Amino acid sequence: MTGHGVASQTASGPEPPNSPINQGRPHSARMYDYFLGGKDNYVADRQAAAKVLTLWPGVMIAARTNRAFMQRATRYLAADCGIRQFLDIGTGIPTSPNLHEVAQSIAADARIVYVDNDPIVLAHAQTLLTSHPEGRTAYVDANVADPGTILDSPELGEVLDLSQPVALSLCALLHFVPDEWEPYTIVRRLVDALAPGSYLVLSHITPDFDPVATQRTVDVYHSGGIKGQIRSKAEVTEFFTGLELVEPGIEVPHRWRPDLATGPQGTGDVTDEEVSFWVGVARKPLS
Repeated sequence: MTGHGVASQTASGPEPPNSPINQGRPHSARMYDYFLGGKDNYVADRQAAAKVLTLWPGVMIAARTNRAFMQRATRYLAADCGIRQFLDIGTGIPTSPNLHEVAQSIAADARIVYVDNDPIVLAHAQTLLTSHPEGRTAYVDANVADPGTILDSPELGEVLDLSQPVALSLCALLHFVPDEWEPYTIVRRLVDALAPGSYLVLSHITPDFDPVATQRTVDVYHSGGIKGQIRSKAEVTEFFTGLELVEPGIEVPHRWRPDLATGPQGTGDVTDEEVSFWVGVARKPLS
């Protein structure tokens, strides 16, 4: 599985002592950073990531393909749909280009609120606040399991106008929300708070292409104390109930509007089994 969240540490540098940020246990955000080729990870993260790689060799491809989807979806929403407000929950460790960099490269006045509840991400949050002067960014320290805290946060209220359309991004997040947390209720609560014409952007790991590898990967995360749950296409589709899916609907990320790829965002020659994600973008109806 891939996921979000930081303590600056190179792979070859000395391991720092345990701290509130580094508890000597693997962390989903740092593992995701490792899969993306980043340096903000520790020995425990790399050891867990190595186990995942033996079970799911395509996981690094999956992480990068998912990241490229987020960038293409952001470009589509800003350029084609005129969206100027973005709410990115489960932000993870900053990895350039971040969502606001993509959005503001198209619309300098775009406004972005990032949300995570991770001290590692919080430690790097300043990187997410480098907004274009015409736009604005903010960071909210909150948990997706408590959507009311996110929606009522003063930081969000200062940056986003929820009476106007917002793009809600939940990329590589909900597979860390088990059913007992009622993920469908969480998503519905968030979408209900948004104006008509808003969009939901979502990506989620699936067992549909390689069930053995993805389930064993979940087991590795569970053994490290990280909750996780993979879901089928039908289960992922359920998150979009009541919304209008944009073409091509629920799709693997490398086939979701690849024409929007630029430079290193190219989808490349990857297989569905390597990626094992479903993604989708949908609009909240105008009436």
